[in-house]
Amino acid sequence: MSTRFRPKITVVGAGNVGATLAHRIADSGLGDVILVDVVPNMPLGKALDLEEASPVVGTDCRLIGSNDYGPIEGSDLVVITAGLARKPGMSRDDLLMKNAEIVGGVAEHVKNRAPNAVVIVVSNPLDVMTQLTESVTGFGKKRVLGMAGVLDQARFALFIARELGVSVQDVRAMVLGGHGDDMVPLPRYSTVSGIPITDLMPKDKIDALIKRTREGGAEIVALLGTGSAFYAPAASILAMTRAVLRDERRILPCCTRLEGEYGLRGVYVGVPVVLGAGGVEKIIELKLLPEETKSLQTSADHVRESVKKLGI
Repeated sequence: MSTRFRPKITVVGAGNVGATLAHRIADSGLGDVILVDVVPNMPLGKALDLEEASPVVGTDCRLIGSNDYGPIEGSDLVVITAGLARKPGMSRDDLLMKNAEIVGGVAEHVKNRAPNAVVIVVSNPLDVMTQLTESVTGFGKKRVLGMAGVLDQARFALFIARELGVSVQDVRAMVLGGHGDDMVPLPRYSTVSGIPITDLMPKDKIDALIKRTREGGAEIVALLGTGSAFYAPAASILAMTRAVLRDERRILPCCTRLEGEYGLRGVYVGVPVVLGAGGVEKIIELKLLPEETKSLQTSADHVRESVKKLGI
């Protein structure tokens, strides 16, 4: 970590997720923000707009927008949100290859200009892009991780709270694996004030909440008509960013490389970790039922298939 008074945080990708994250970081006073995007002048305009709010909000954080990577020099933490959304006529493999090209290029700049940074990857497909970023930067698994589980966990917790009519502050949900169909929910480890939800609602209700959580992103896309979720994803990244920069050592579900944990090796998947100043300080290995283990292995197999296509 640098000796500057405020941490230097780079956000690559100034779209809805990146700009909302920059907004949350600035308002929280967590650190100075470098907002990078290839769209001419756009990150400069958003950064200036956000910085002009600082006298009203009452924070002295600096925000700098840029179309190049020069200003990211020496960043303490880098968040990569850059990438394309899938377009009509584009296959999953097309999207994979295009985003690998984009994220791989970003990772190269991070390697050269911010060699001591912790990197949080948000670009999709998340697990694969995180593994690619680690491969390109060579930073190691402690300092390269992905955001997926915190968002899925938040959605699951919200739906549990609404179903039971209780405060979200009392709910702790747990999910493993990747987004969507690869999500591995763990109702046994999901609680309300320490009480497992399996004691509070019937299986069919839990299954319905799990289905809604798996389809959470698609539900928002359908409601918006264009675009996808960005408020909750940005809040989820902020929680991870704060845990790293303030060395909170929070237990959060993050995408990290497993080396024997959960019977998996050399693959990035979502599991609970202790997140602190060095990045992933420790992987928490839960005792899973056979069907849960099988679901996690299936999620890992899908990551391996995509990684193989990239040749990394």
